[in-house]
Amino acid sequence: MVSIVHAKRDIGRMREISTVLARYGFGEFVARLGLGRGRRSRDSVNPPSCSDADSSTADANAPGLSERLSDKEAFAVRIRKVLEALGPSFIKLGQIASTRADLLPAEVILELKKLQDAAPPVDFEAIKEQVEISLGAELESVFEFFDPEPLAAASIAQVHRARLRTEEGIREVVVKVQRPGVSETIESDLDLLHMLATLVERTLPETRVYSPEALVRQFDRTVHDELDFTIEAENAQRFARSFERFDKVRFPQVFRHAASKRVLSLEYFDGKKLDSAIECGYSRKAIANIAIEVMIKQIFDDGFFHADPHPGNVIVLGVPEDPIIGLIDVGMVGRLSPRLRDLTVDLMVGAIRRDYEAIADAMLAIGTPTHRVDSTRFRADVSALAERYLGKPISEIEVSVLIRDLVRIANGYGLEIPTDFLLVGKAMMTVEGIAKQLDPNLDIFEEARPHFLNLLKRRYSPERVTMQFLKRLERLSDTTVNLPHQLGDVLDDLRMGRLRVTTESAESKQTMDRLGRRMMTAAIFGSSCLGGTWLLSSAHTFPGVVMLIAAGVWLAGHLVSDWYRAFRKKE
Repeated sequence: MVSIVHAKRDIGRMREISTVLARYGFGEFVARLGLGRGRRSRDSVNPPSCSDADSSTADANAPGLSERLSDKEAFAVRIRKVLEALGPSFIKLGQIASTRADLLPAEVILELKKLQDAAPPVDFEAIKEQVEISLGAELESVFEFFDPEPLAAASIAQVHRARLRTEEGIREVVVKVQRPGVSETIESDLDLLHMLATLVERTLPETRVYSPEALVRQFDRTVHDELDFTIEAENAQRFARSFERFDKVRFPQVFRHAASKRVLSLEYFDGKKLDSAIECGYSRKAIANIAIEVMIKQIFDDGFFHADPHPGNVIVLGVPEDPIIGLIDVGMVGRLSPRLRDLTVDLMVGAIRRDYEAIADAMLAIGTPTHRVDSTRFRADVSALAERYLGKPISEIEVSVLIRDLVRIANGYGLEIPTDFLLVGKAMMTVEGIAKQLDPNLDIFEEARPHFLNLLKRRYSPERVTMQFLKRLERLSDTTVNLPHQLGDVLDDLRMGRLRVTTESAESKQTMDRLGRRMMTAAIFGSSCLGGTWLLSSAHTFPGVVMLIAAGVWLAGHLVSDWYRAFRKKE
């Protein structure tokens, strides 16, 4: 049972959420949810109806906003400001939602990407206590030096430079420390978010297209992974193993003896941020080519990729003529199953070859249909979209935008796209943006072509084909072994009278009803005809004629009734 203290806290937090929503012009939203009296504004929860923002909206967005922004853009700005006002949990939710281009309008996605995960730094004494409790040792016994001033402070953690004592000697590190109490705060907000998402979908049917509950579930999974720093440590080590033979990219070394669920010590990269590296003369083209090559290997070769490779997570190492990329902050990752990886490769190869049918087939295989899909119309729409994008000049082709719009078409046809495939789109959009910014004339397809062709060769290599054949043969063998036992069970049930076959039909009730009416009409019509004929043959002319006429009227009535029911059903 929820304690009285927690209940009081949740009520207070819900009141705060309602107040912030009303302040930024969502009073009607609050009122319809029954969260409070709410101050009714003239906007709706739907983007198209935000044209009449109230005075509080104008205050929130700066003077003259309505003159500079369209209605949809103003609505998106207000959503961003609500999330910023509600704090870390909601900012994180907005950042996760910014990856769902399949659900949210482009204006909202653009605004959510502006959310900054910054926060005031925590006092050093609280950080020191957190480190000592998490590592079970005095700070001075683990670190020779620990800088009290943070390098960066975010909503979940802040980062400090330090010098770590190791068996090999003193190492320069960065220490990521979880903010005290943030885990409990997020857990509390998660409970409220789950409740709010359920309430919104039930109360406001028009919001179901945005899948609030699905967004909160995705946020729940992601934020729990980010709260456990051991997961980030495992991610960094896996990336390092994957790229140990690739000397153009590095991932920070993890120091396990100075790491826990809430503290993470990583190798310090003494390099430059992307902008500073370009100013110092580092090769733009070389960095762009490395970024594309790393992305392709992570997504399409390993099926394990950095889901948030924005410029802030890129450190440029090496020398200007021979740059090396260092990737940090690997808490958010995506994973592709072998099947989904192969289908994604098929999609990209189809795009490289301008094979629109192959692109459509790949999307049909990637998605899970929620109802019958008109594949002919779907292929036509995909072909039209792909032709519009891939027919542009090389410098204007945006692969990530093509994927985003393909996902939207798939959703429109009732195809559910896996979340990890959406993360592929987000990661590709980020890396592609960096590469295009560094080298506007970069031909993404030309750079990717040899990698994808190599992937196809490996997929159909004799070794892999043989392995797949052996796996299928093993499954068939297992099925063959189990079949006699399963068949014996069925025969035993049949012998003992326990075997039942049940069939269901959506129209069985109507069919039985129609059959009953026809049998009754046949019985009445047949008996009336026989009776009338017998009366006529017995010289009882008048009763015989009346009975035959009644039989004809009954039959006509039945036919008219059947026709009317069929007509109503078509409508």
